[in-house]
Amino acid sequence: MLKIGVLASGRGSNFQAIIDEIEAERLLASIEILIVDNPEAYAIERAKKHGITYLYINPKNFSTKEAFYEKIRDELLLREVALVILAGFMRIVKKPLLDAFPNRIMNIHPALLPSFPGLHGQKQAVDYGVRISGCTVHFVDESIDSGPVIIQAAVPVHPDDTEETLSERILKLEHRIFPEAIRLYAEGRLKVEGRKVKILNYKLPDTYFTNPEIKQ
Repeated sequence: MLKIGVLASGRGSNFQAIIDEIEAERLLASIEILIVDNPEAYAIERAKKHGITYLYINPKNFSTKEAFYEKIRDELLLREVALVILAGFMRIVKKPLLDAFPNRIMNIHPALLPSFPGLHGQKQAVDYGVRISGCTVHFVDESIDSGPVIIQAAVPVHPDDTEETLSERILKLEHRIFPEAIRLYAEGRLKVEGRKVKILNYKLPDTYFTNPEIKQ
């Protein structure tokens, strides 16, 4: 069974989506630990509710960012974590963690990368006037939202959309494709070749692009 470590900073809705898939036995994985950099993160309450070990690590207690990530790395390795999930973790991952988990750190971004990386991808999409946006699960590298893409899913952008309405529409797909990407990893079906991630024997369901539950 795949052992997962989750890093979060806020409400942890994607964390909850992963928990739900595991508890429904649709994802054969176990969450070994939740690590937060914010003592008020609602993700902590989710961990408590589901009996998941959690740990608050205060970045201010470390003289460098590298030392902070060395501590996170050590806690994950102690629990034999195989895959690290960034579920709304609002920090740029540094070398100590990247070196310990090469192509084994996943993030989800609320835009169709490489468009609109960084903060407020949904607002960037609305302000730019694009017709289609979405979300991207990718492996993490040293740059911001630039690692190899695993899965993407698209939603329409309406003329009257705001950052909030588009975010809500995208979030519904985030909760579907993030667990899906983890499932593919757990099944050994992801192969990284340079910038590209090959998915073995797989076709992304059409419903990720024409989801009837999402306002078109």
